[in-house]
Amino acid sequence: MKVNISRQNIYLLALSTFLLLFVLLFSFLVLIPKGKEYREERNELKKANRELRKYENFDSDTFSLLKKLQSDNRHIITAFKTDFNADRFEKQNKNYFSSLSVSKKVFIDKVEDEFSVYEVNTTSHISSPKSFYQFLDAVNKGDWMIKINFPINFKRDADMIRSSFTMRVYKASRESNSSK
Repeated sequence: MKVNISRQNIYLLALSTFLLLFVLLFSFLVLIPKGKEYREERNELKKANRELRKYENFDSDTFSLLKKLQSDNRHIITAFKTDFNADRFEKQNKNYFSSLSVSKKVFIDKVEDEFSVYEVNTTSHISSPKSFYQFLDAVNKGDWMIKINFPINFKRDADMIRSSFTMRVYKASRESNSSK
């Protein structure tokens, strides 16, 4: 029995066999190993994206907390940036005392390279300790970051009380970091 296969069918069969072998070799030698690498890299990318989202959430939470703290403490932040003016201090607080004098500020030291600290010596005549406590409340709400140092000396002088105390005025250095 003679099989009659045309030349065109033989070429087609050879080409089909070659393409089948090429596809099989390409699949087993290239696609399957690269597919395994692809799946591993895809899993690593998913882990990295999860970690990125975690850090982005942390960043946004921290940033919103920073903005909230800045808005809540805006007065304190501006107080640290304000230069101390002895004349203005006397004008603002003279109504608590019958007389108030502030001696010249003397530079003391740099505290941790972030704040300039000045010592201010004051003497005053007050009619009652109540006005002194009102003065302390006003200092807490004032334009500067002030710490009243102890001891506070009170001396009775006829019908008036003479007080003397020292204050430290803190001011942030210009070189310190600030976020706006």
